[in-house]
Amino acid sequence: MINQELGDRAMNADQPTRIDLHIRLRVAPGRREAYLSFLREGIPYFEGPGGIEVRLLEDKADDHKFIELILYENEQVYARDRQRVANDPEMKRFLERWRALLAEPPTFDVYRLVTP
Repeated sequence: MINQELGDRAMNADQPTRIDLHIRLRVAPGRREAYLSFLREGIPYFEGPGGIEVRLLEDKADDHKFIELILYENEQVYARDRQRVANDPEMKRFLERWRALLAEPPTFDVYRLVTP
């Protein structure tokens, strides 16, 4: 049983792993609905290449404070999307519009899913 479990873990260590990007942000006062509308428009584009899922968490105490979760199927999808952010003119236009809705610069944290 233990040998099988160790073997399973070793096999999983070689498998591509999910990458989660957490973007912590505060929307400018009075811009909450514009921000949510922007995301409804943008999410199909952001998820378009495949292997990407966008989720949104709202702070219970502050309805202008959010965490955008960008979930990448694996590191290759994450790397491909980083290139899209850097080089794609349409993505750059979306990001300009997004930044204009924020009260302050966002913070970014990148996590890798691990199996304990």
